[in-house]
Amino acid sequence: MKVQTLPIVLMIGAIFCIASMEAISKYLMEEIGPIQTIWVRFTAQTILVTLLIMPNLRQYSRTKYPKLQLLRSVAVMLTTTIYFFSFFMLGLAEASALFNISPVLITLGAFLFLGEKINAKRIFGIGISLIGALIIIRPSSGAFTISAILPIAAAILYSVYNLATRFVGNDESPWTSLFYSAFLGAACYSFYIVFHWNPMSDYAILLALVIGLLATIGHLLLIKSLSLGEASLVAPFTYTSLLFSTIWGLILFNKFPDFWTIVGLSLIHISEPTRLLSIAYGGVCVKKKRGGGGGGGGGG
Repeated sequence: MKVQTLPIVLMIGAIFCIASMEAISKYLMEEIGPIQTIWVRFTAQTILVTLLIMPNLRQYSRTKYPKLQLLRSVAVMLTTTIYFFSFFMLGLAEASALFNISPVLITLGAFLFLGEKINAKRIFGIGISLIGALIIIRPSSGAFTISAILPIAAAILYSVYNLATRFVGNDESPWTSLFYSAFLGAACYSFYIVFHWNPMSDYAILLALVIGLLATIGHLLLIKSLSLGEASLVAPFTYTSLLFSTIWGLILFNKFPDFWTIVGLSLIHISEPTRLLSIAYGGVCVKKKRGGGGGGGGGG
């Protein structure tokens, strides 16, 4: 089977936008704190998406999968909340390195819930990736502290989000999935912000608009990637997030991953070339699921 280049390109573009959004969000946190920054991320995206779909709002607000859309929305809201706090406490590169077990979890989830097959090479790669994640946690914290566990918890929730989006697939417009995943987060955090508002400078408002734009583009590309390609095919390319996060960490915060983070990350990536070739060229057999576009599920 030939490599499906379009879903891969879309995923890399999505990861670049999302990693850039996260870096700017960390920068904004220094002025308004993490909770209001999370509110900004969802609210700006909700406003932008609503304006874009306004002429067809009734059409795009209808969903064939209300329970799945609720699951997606809750998963992405919790993912964002936990992950934002994780890089607020750990730093972008360290949090991103631990979060990068998500492709492993997505591959396993695709096998267990979407009927995609995995072979011995990918199982070996999964084991090596988990060892790498453990190396990153131990030396940097001395134990499994809450700071180290946060990005792993976010990765689990992010995998749920991806698999649910992949299951929805092409059966619904990407704008429907984008609208619901942004709206719930905006609504929930608005209740808190009403009573805990921090004044925002003009510069902070500008950053908020950029965050909303990047979140919208990034998640739109991610949804489209997962509707066109198998979860097992595109998931490994989320590893590019560490490259983008490291670059932004150097530019904005003058921070570079420590020695053990690099060692653990190297282990995570060692297995990736063979696992990726297995996915792209070895073929991914997918059992068609009722209601699932292309026989799968995925994130947004």
